[in-house]
Amino acid sequence: MEVIEQALRLGRRGRSVRPFSQALGMRSGGYSKLLQRALTDFGAEEAFGRAALRVKEHYGIEMPASAIRRITFRHGRVIHEIGNQTPGEGAKELVTEMDGSLIPIVQRGKGTDGRKGKVLVWREARLCCARAVGKAEPIYGATLGSVENASWLWRQTAQRAGLVEQTYVHGVGDGAPWIVDRFNENFGGQGDYLLDFFHVSEYLAAAGLALVGAKKARSWLHRQQGRLLNNQWPKILRSMEPYREPVGTQAAPVRAAHRYLQQRSRHLDFKRARQRKLPIGSGEIESAHRHVVQQRLKLAGSWWKETNAQSMLNLRTARANHSWSAYWNLN
Repeated sequence: MEVIEQALRLGRRGRSVRPFSQALGMRSGGYSKLLQRALTDFGAEEAFGRAALRVKEHYGIEMPASAIRRITFRHGRVIHEIGNQTPGEGAKELVTEMDGSLIPIVQRGKGTDGRKGKVLVWREARLCCARAVGKAEPIYGATLGSVENASWLWRQTAQRAGLVEQTYVHGVGDGAPWIVDRFNENFGGQGDYLLDFFHVSEYLAAAGLALVGAKKARSWLHRQQGRLLNNQWPKILRSMEPYREPVGTQAAPVRAAHRYLQQRSRHLDFKRARQRKLPIGSGEIESAHRHVVQQRLKLAGSWWKETNAQSMLNLRTARANHSWSAYWNLN
C-alpha cells in the first residue's frame, strides 16, 4: 500500500503529525497485524528464506527474509506470556512426561569451523507434556533453561492440564535421574513414576543377544517382557546375575541391563499401570520432540542463538497448545 498524505507540524519546532496514518493505525514502513501474523506463521514452520517464498506465492508480496526473521522472533519472545495461563479443570488422573533433545546453538568464543568468534555447541531443549486421562491432546512446555527452570515449567504445564491436590499423577519416561528427581519434587506425594517399557526392553534385547545368541534372543526377550508386565522383575535380575560381564569390560550388555533394572526397581510397576489403563510407554513425548522441537529447530544447516531458539520454542508450543489464536486476538 502506498499513501500520499499531508504531514503537519505542531508549532514551528514541534513534532510531525500524520493525521491520516494515525486515524488508520498505520506507520511508514510498518506491517499490519494480519501481515505480522502471516509472517510469524510461516517463520515458525519454515526456514526464513523459504518462508519468504511462501509469502510471495500465497499473497504476492515480496518480503526480505530478514524482516520475517525479525518479526517472528519478536512475537516469539512474548507469546508465552499471553498463552493459555488459565489452569484446566481439575483432573482425577493425569499423565505427564518429560524428556530432552539436543539442538544446535551458537555461542561466542574462538570458532573452530571458520565462523569468527563463534563456537557451535549442542544444548538440551527440555520438553514436557501433561494431559488428563481421557483427553486426547496434552499441554506442552519447552525450555532451554536449567533443570530448575524445567522443573518449574513441568509443574505449571501439569496445572494447566488439570493438576489439583486430589489428582493422581502418572509419570512415564526413560528413567534419567534428573527427570525422576524433578518428578518426585513436583508430584512425588500424589503419584508414581514408571519406566518406559520399550526403553527397558532395549536393554534386555541387548542382554539377550549376549546370553542366548541371535536365534533365541527374540523368544528370550518375550519371556522377560512377560515377567516385566507381571512385576516379576526380580526373576529377571536373578537370571542375569551369574552371567554379568567382569567389571571394566568394554561391552557389557548383561551388566548394563542388570544395573539399569536394579537401580530403578521402584519404577517397574507395569502391572498396576495396566490395571488402571495408564500408558507404559513414553511415545507421546518422543513424538512431540519431533513435531514440536526438531521439525523446525533441527533443520539442516541451522544454528541458533539461545534467545532466538527459546523464542522459536515458545511459538512452537503455543501452536501445539492451541493458544495461537488467543495471542493474536489480544494483540
